[in-house]
Amino acid sequence: MLRILQVRDGDSQVVVAWDGVGSARVVRGVTSTYELAKGAIEAGQSLAERVDALGYGVEVDLELAGREGRLGLPVAHPDPAHFFVAGTGLTHLGSADGRDKMHKAAQAAEKPTDSMRMFQMGVEGGKPADGQEGVQPEWFYKGDGSQLRATGEDLVSPAFALDGGEEPELAAIYLVGPDGTPYRLGFCLANEFSDHVTEKGNYLWLAHSKLRQAALGPELLVGDLPQSVEGTSRIRRGDDVIFDKPFVSGEANMSHSLANLEHHNFKYDLFRRPGDLHVHFFGTATLSFSEGVKTEPGDVFEISAEPFKLPLVNRLTVAAATPVSVRKL
Repeated sequence: MLRILQVRDGDSQVVVAWDGVGSARVVRGVTSTYELAKGAIEAGQSLAERVDALGYGVEVDLELAGREGRLGLPVAHPDPAHFFVAGTGLTHLGSADGRDKMHKAAQAAEKPTDSMRMFQMGVEGGKPADGQEGVQPEWFYKGDGSQLRATGEDLVSPAFALDGGEEPELAAIYLVGPDGTPYRLGFCLANEFSDHVTEKGNYLWLAHSKLRQAALGPELLVGDLPQSVEGTSRIRRGDDVIFDKPFVSGEANMSHSLANLEHHNFKYDLFRRPGDLHVHFFGTATLSFSEGVKTEPGDVFEISAEPFKLPLVNRLTVAAATPVSVRKL
């Protein structure tokens, strides 16, 4: 299994590691994963073939790079406005429980909430047979590439936010080729950071609650994911662990297939613009908010899962209030 990382060492370096084969090494001739992926598409090669064609440079100690804060995002776009950040919710078995609790107060007890109905639609039609189209999932937009944070960087909650809570997930990253074909580069760990108190106030505020930063783990895992991925979501407050719970992902634990989620994202012409990057969050069923945890500035989110080797770690901070005024021209 191939892992691709971006490591800061003066200039950016692309570093690759193969499971069970030697150490991590710099890839010659490229300075970004974006450049590597574009070259692979142009040459008609896979990422692994492109790496082999370019060749390997010096060894890199990834654990040391992590301790020194030099692990960057697994991929970035030269123009962050051309990096779409979006995702799907209610995709995991069990994911409806927390959402249903949030929204049930707004509806009669005997009537299913919209969240539960959406979840049930996924259970019944989210994994279509080959060649068929499944039911579309919930979809949300989080912003562009300027919203993304690497491991070790702070997740900054806006001053107006009512909450800043973690969502431990898997995400996939895509590059749109010259002919409009989306290419999946690989998968990474992710924290789809959201404002659950705002969402709880009214489910129509979901769009507002998702316009927040998000964090991506340092490794881009190339190839297919295991059917079941098991990990741990943890929150540290000073010397104490205030939340520690396993989470699961992968298609065996999901109500939608990855192919169905990908289809319903890229069916829009807007999302098949050549040269654009996309990161798509696949959802989760584990939230500290659902367990009654109220996060505070300084809390540290830690997300880890096999087969990823490195964790995703970010500290919660809150931005200063920024007055906004609109002027008439």
